[in-house]
Amino acid sequence: MINSKNNKESFEGNLNRLKEVVKLLEEGNLSLEESLIYFEEGIRLYRLCNNVLNDAQQKISLLLKDNDCIIEKPFDIGEEE
Repeated sequence: MINSKNNKESFEGNLNRLKEVVKLLEEGNLSLEESLIYFEEGIRLYRLCNNVLNDAQQKISLLLKDNDCIIEKPFDIGEEE
C-alpha cells in the first residue's frame, strides 16, 4: 500500500509541477534559453504522467459473470449497461 501511495504522490507531484511549468511558459516572461529548459522539463513531466495514466488504464478492468465464469473485460469509459 505504501508503494501505491508513493506512486500517487509522485504522479500528483509531477502533474502539479507540469502545471507550474505550463503557466511559466504561457506568461511569456522567460528568455529563449529559459523557455527551452522549461519546455524540456514539461515534455519529460508530460511523458511521466502519461505513462502512469496509460498503466492505470491498462490495469482497470470490469469483471463480468458469464455462465458461472468470471471473465475479465477491459474497462471502457463510454460503455454503459
